[in-house]
Amino acid sequence: MSETTVATPTTASPKRSRLGRGAMIVWAAVILLLAVLGWGLVSANAERPSDVAPDFEVSFFEGYEWNNRPSARLSDFKGQVVVLNFWASWCVECLLEAEALENTWRAYRDKGVVFLGVAYVDVEPKSLEYLQRFGITYPTAPDLRSLISEEYEITGVPETFFINQEGKVVHIQIGPVDEPLLTGLLDQMLADG
Repeated sequence: MSETTVATPTTASPKRSRLGRGAMIVWAAVILLLAVLGWGLVSANAERPSDVAPDFEVSFFEGYEWNNRPSARLSDFKGQVVVLNFWASWCVECLLEAEALENTWRAYRDKGVVFLGVAYVDVEPKSLEYLQRFGITYPTAPDLRSLISEEYEITGVPETFFINQEGKVVHIQIGPVDEPLLTGLLDQMLADG
C-alpha cells in the first residue's frame, strides 16, 4: 500500500504575527494621540470665565475703522460684548464662517456687541481682498508681528474669543463659528450682562 500524504494547515510564521502586534501597537498609539488631541480641543473650547482678556491696540485697515477712528484698544470696548475673531485670507476654514460673522455682526451691532477681526499672518492686499469678497463691514485690523495672537496664545485660525462686558473671556471657539453658536452665546452674554 502506498502512503497517502495529508496536508495539514500550518500556523502563521512568527514573523507575520510580530507584524500584526506591531500594527496593533501603532494603531493603539494613534488612537491614544487622537484622544489626547480631542481632549485638548474640548478643553480649549471650554468656558474660562475667570480669564481677563489681554488688552491690545490695533490700527485698523483703511475702510474698516471703528467710529471713524484709525486705531483702538480692546479696553475702549469695556461695557460691551466683544467677539474677537482671528482669521486669514489663506485659511480655508475661515471661508466657512465669514458670512455667519458678518450676518451676526449686522444683527447685533446695535445691541451692545462689537466684532473685531484680526488678520493673522496675512498680507494687506490679500486681507482686503478677502474682506471685500465677503462684504465684511466690522472693524478689522492686521496683527502686526503677530503680537495679539501671541498674547491670546491662539493655536491657529480661525479662532474666536467671546469677551463679556467686564472684559473677561467667557468662551473660546477653535475652528469656524456658525450663526446658531454666535447668536446663542451672544444672547446669553447679553442676558448675563
